[in-house]
Amino acid sequence: MTKSELIARLAERLNQRGTPLAARDCEFAVKTLLDAMAEAMGHRHRIEIRGFGTFSLSHRPARVGRNPKSGEQVRVPEKRVPHFKPGKDLRERVDLPVSGAGPSAQS
Repeated sequence: MTKSELIARLAERLNQRGTPLAARDCEFAVKTLLDAMAEAMGHRHRIEIRGFGTFSLSHRPARVGRNPKSGEQVRVPEKRVPHFKPGKDLRERVDLPVSGAGPSAQS
């Protein structure tokens, strides 16, 4: 799902609930949420959304890598990378069988 699809889905769900919101307002809401999350992670904060999951930063130490083209050794500096750990509710929801999907017929 892309950001624009998420915005469209939000507008559709709000409209179904009888709380119509213009697409530009939904876009602003989604953008504000994502900006707030990015800013929090930029300050090395952990983000926990109960029932969905936790966003945190993982530390990757410096290491020696290899340029695949030349084979030359290259020093790769340490860095922090975003990490997502799904919550129990999300894991269970993803693990549900898909309706109408049987075993694939591959020969």
